[in-house]
Amino acid sequence: MLNSYYKHVNRYKNSLITRFYGVHYVKPLNGQEVRFIVMGNLFCSEYQIHRRFDLKGSSYGRTADKFEDEIDETTTLKDLDLNFVFRLQRSWYTDLHEQLRRDCDFLESEGIMDYSFLVGVHFCDDIAASKMGSSTFTASPKLLTKSESFQGGGTPELCFSDDDFDMIPDCRWKPLIRLGAHMPARAEQASRRSEFDPLLLTGGGFLFPNQTGEVHDVILFSGIIDILQDYSLRKRAEHAYKSLQTDPNSISAVDPKLYSKRFQDFIGRIFVEDG
Repeated sequence: MLNSYYKHVNRYKNSLITRFYGVHYVKPLNGQEVRFIVMGNLFCSEYQIHRRFDLKGSSYGRTADKFEDEIDETTTLKDLDLNFVFRLQRSWYTDLHEQLRRDCDFLESEGIMDYSFLVGVHFCDDIAASKMGSSTFTASPKLLTKSESFQGGGTPELCFSDDDFDMIPDCRWKPLIRLGAHMPARAEQASRRSEFDPLLLTGGGFLFPNQTGEVHDVILFSGIIDILQDYSLRKRAEHAYKSLQTDPNSISAVDPKLYSKRFQDFIGRIFVEDG
């Protein structure tokens, strides 16, 4: 898929698919050969990532299996651990879902499945960051921390608006704000339906706002990772085996077409238009 991958990421500069920078082979003298890939780091930023999620849109086994007090900024959480809905301004919302569709169409055409949407969340205010159990919290660069604490029913400002962006004096920040990196958003606390709700069995379940009014200004980092798994004989066997134990639509190992649709549907319920 290297040729088609190269064409895709060149055609769509804002592609959310992880970037591969090198495929290497090393064989030390009298040693064992090693092959490795160099990829881009989605979380490369001066902002601290307070929460990270690996999302597939499936529910079977999709939890970090950790107690609340064990979760910190280094924990990779999964679909059933997600407790936020992310609200994006219209332009970001439209661009994100349009590019997601293009990327998933590409992966489906290549017979790829089992990929994830990796999401990193930086909370702009100190209070929210401390609630996330961050032990080494460092504040956002002052250039981009215009937001004030959200209290009592008002609508919080985003960390940076379109006007803020134009006024940024340090030009080194401007290229960093793009689809999938340094994206301004609002994270609204959400709850998941009971694990016994049949709606939970497909697509990772449904989230809905808590009605508590708890909304946080955030900066998001996201992208599609783990894109090298095709629907192999092993994955087909995994699908058949797990289908005997649970709803076939709730497991990760499904054919690329179903995987793509379920993946997009799930991400579409998490990243919504703010309005």
